[in-house]
Amino acid sequence: MNDLSLDAVAALVRGALDLERTARGGLLPHRLPAWARRQSDDPQLHLVEAQPAGVRLALRTAATRLELDVLPTKRRYVGAPARPDGWYDVLVGGELADRHQAPGGNVLDADMMTGASTFTAGEPTTLTIALPGGEVDVEVWLPHDEQTELVALRADAPVTPVADGRRRWVHHGSSISHGSVAVHPTEPWPVVAAGLAGLDLVNLGLGGSALLDPFVARTIRDTPADVISLKIGINLVNQDLLRRRALGPAVHGWLDTIRDGHPATPIRLVSPVFCGIHEDVPGPTGPDMQALAEGRVAFVATGDPGAVARGALTLEVVREGLAEVVERRDDPHLSYVDGLTLYGPADAERLPLPDNLHPDSATHRLIGERFAALGGW
Repeated sequence: MNDLSLDAVAALVRGALDLERTARGGLLPHRLPAWARRQSDDPQLHLVEAQPAGVRLALRTAATRLELDVLPTKRRYVGAPARPDGWYDVLVGGELADRHQAPGGNVLDADMMTGASTFTAGEPTTLTIALPGGEVDVEVWLPHDEQTELVALRADAPVTPVADGRRRWVHHGSSISHGSVAVHPTEPWPVVAAGLAGLDLVNLGLGGSALLDPFVARTIRDTPADVISLKIGINLVNQDLLRRRALGPAVHGWLDTIRDGHPATPIRLVSPVFCGIHEDVPGPTGPDMQALAEGRVAFVATGDPGAVARGALTLEVVREGLAEVVERRDDPHLSYVDGLTLYGPADAERLPLPDNLHPDSATHRLIGERFAALGGW
């Protein structure tokens, strides 16, 4: 087995915007650049942007065996059932060939009620990946919801990066775009849609953090892209962050910033999919205490429906506001996608959200198929 240098491993990484060199001597993928991370001290944002949703190793090799040393960081929530270990999906020639998990690693224990957390350091795990031999293209998709440091990579034959000639799709959204509740890293709906549409995905879905932060707009502005989509709304309601008066100007400002770097790039502005708890009830979103008492995680809307008349946001209000933004802009390369066409009330009857907030793997597949079927790119 031959060790690849750190620079050689870095050349294989796709879907990350920054690779941090760690004290251990590994690589920690980030989905926001360092300058952007310095502009926020929000622990939630820093947690999720370092979870490698959409990040994969893409290589060409005749090896029959790869050994990948990884150091994951697990999340555990006080009073909730243990989360399963993240998965590593191995694709050979574009087809799913194997899946692995990495037990152990670091552990982050968090209290959903207080926000307090404790960190316990752990040790790396070695994943042994069997390959068929003969020159093939291999992708190793990292866990979408588990921070993963790449410590080392070994192979029994030379490894080279894969040149990706597909058009690049930069997508930004909330935890739904990030892939929350989906089990495997190739299941979040943007990954499904990218595969069906033949696009090279950069997934900037940031769980709980699609909040119109200016540094995220500047990140998208500065990232090469052939097509862009922005799925905005649910986190604004979750956190009761804005009022109706501020929504339109904030989204216009975001689009203005992105247009500074992408004057004619096709942009889709996507409104929230159906979420029954927040269709006509504002945030904040809170934990369902009855569900926690039963050993499961679920969410409820805690806002006052009467506050809508005073400008509080619901998903219905957000959809109306986003459609209005697109209508008012003189931008032939901007289009609006109603999230209810991707997952609506009738879909929720058949495929309910398991925790009242996030779709499961089957629903991610449905949303991804419908988004890809929009075409036009």
